[in-house]
Amino acid sequence: MKQTAQADPPPMPEHITEGAPPPEPERAKTGRPRPDGVLVIDKPRGPTSHDVVARLRRALGVKRIGHAGTLDPMASGVLVVLVGEATKLAPYLTAQDKRYTARVVLGVGTDTLDADGEITSEQPLPGWLDEELGALAGSGGPLGAEALARGAAPRVAAALGAERARREQTPPAYSAVKVAGQRSYALARAGQAVDLAARAVEVRSLAVAGASRGDPGAPSEGAAPATLDLELEVSKGYYVRSLARDLGAHLGVPAHLSALRRTASGAFTVAQAVRLDAGAEALRAALRPLADAAASSLPVAHLTEGGTRRARLGQSLTESDFSTAPAHPGAAVWLDPDGHVVALGAPEVAEVTVAAGSESPPALLPPRFSVLRGFTAVTDVRGNPSR
Repeated sequence: MKQTAQADPPPMPEHITEGAPPPEPERAKTGRPRPDGVLVIDKPRGPTSHDVVARLRRALGVKRIGHAGTLDPMASGVLVVLVGEATKLAPYLTAQDKRYTARVVLGVGTDTLDADGEITSEQPLPGWLDEELGALAGSGGPLGAEALARGAAPRVAAALGAERARREQTPPAYSAVKVAGQRSYALARAGQAVDLAARAVEVRSLAVAGASRGDPGAPSEGAAPATLDLELEVSKGYYVRSLARDLGAHLGVPAHLSALRRTASGAFTVAQAVRLDAGAEALRAALRPLADAAASSLPVAHLTEGGTRRARLGQSLTESDFSTAPAHPGAAVWLDPDGHVVALGAPEVAEVTVAAGSESPPALLPPRFSVLRGFTAVTDVRGNPSR
């Protein structure tokens, strides 16, 4: 009989970084402990996700900090920032679905597939597309869905339907995907042709939120563009810039993304977010405790005192070590009796070997559980110990 963990923990993403701490540690200046937890930032348009993390490292006086899902510089909205022990949650939080609002410009293509790139193609909209955008203009949200349902924009509806059915997507050439050890965007900037493999994705929902016909004739500088506003929820790995490219291809015109706002990342929403320039005290106050953030995003199991000790030692556990045993086949957050995070764990899978010629069915052993990632005892921003 052999038992193995349900799944190895995902590798830590490369954007979890450990930069140099401030010259004088904050503990020495304020007497307060370094914080651990999750901070939901409303990223403004302009800085990179790495820029945001670097700024927060200085503001909070922390060394271990990262984020759970990159936002392009031109994008705004929810950036989930992980501080201290919370960086161990990165592989799991990064894998959760994202929600966006997006604006696609039709008739103009760029090399980066967004408004920050160089224009590579321009084309007047065909008459049928102009008419369909006119039917959708001013009827976003439920009215936009109604207009599509009654057949007012059949080709736009078909293009959106094809995107909803998508199961694979080719990332943009200007992306952080690695090709032979190098970032794709670095190769593209160097003028090299980049051929990226399609990746598995899923579109949970995709709806029209608005549209505009733009100025008639060929696109030109200063002319109002034809646009399509969208609301979407998608899986990990989905590029909204690629959505703009592919919608344009379905409609027979070049296209690019001119605006993007992430409204949610997993359980974290823009309503919970704090501004990047809020100041150190406001940022600390907005930091969600590790246990709260983990439990809002993953299934939860509760350990007994004995189970807590064994989990902290990395030992295999049985159902008797839990007051509430894991009910999920994948990773779950294990909390001690006081509600603090002890580990991320998962059920083990038994591989049963039956002796040749045996007529007896294999005996079923009690389920066991393995630690995937352990957490050290932390102190929250109010100075309360976690155990």
